[in-house]
Amino acid sequence: MDSPHNQAMRSPVQAPTHPGQKALPPDFESAHFRQALSRFATGVTVVTTLAPGAQKGDTHSNSFVGVTASSFNTLSLQPPLVLWSLGTQARSLPLFHAGTHYVINVLAQDQLELCQRFAYGQGDRFAQSAYQLGQSGLPIFEGALAWFECHNRSRYEEGDHILFVGEVERCGYRNDTTGLIFHTGQFGQFAPLNGQGTRA
Repeated sequence: MDSPHNQAMRSPVQAPTHPGQKALPPDFESAHFRQALSRFATGVTVVTTLAPGAQKGDTHSNSFVGVTASSFNTLSLQPPLVLWSLGTQARSLPLFHAGTHYVINVLAQDQLELCQRFAYGQGDRFAQSAYQLGQSGLPIFEGALAWFECHNRSRYEEGDHILFVGEVERCGYRNDTTGLIFHTGQFGQFAPLNGQGTRA
């Protein structure tokens, strides 16, 4: 197994192509593409890891960094893998890339303020947030709908983002609320259609 500290960015497996086969150039502008993507509703997460110079066992609020991300998704049940992505221009990218672990906090419907704090806020954002440290030594926010403590298994560079694949070591969830939803540039909450219940 690769050392988690020295693991290089792995190259994605390329699909076989026919000689001379290439993708056609995009037939749209970036703004149109962004609007089309916004029609796909997603949950919202805050991903946490250690700040520069911090070590596992540090407890002060400035020992951590966090980013709001809506790119979270499932990947595999066996082994338990999840994925998310971060832009190559993000200031926190080197920390997430080099760290051995991170926690993905899936936000509940009443955590919009927490979402915005880590998306746009300044200063010591953890000092303003209620959290507990998991076994990885990283923050798990109180009231989160679900959380995943992940080993930083692999990273792939594609376009203007880095795709992170995390191997889940521990996780938890709540049954008494629903998730915060992001759709067409707005935040909302889930409601079942026609009064139908939800499945676990």
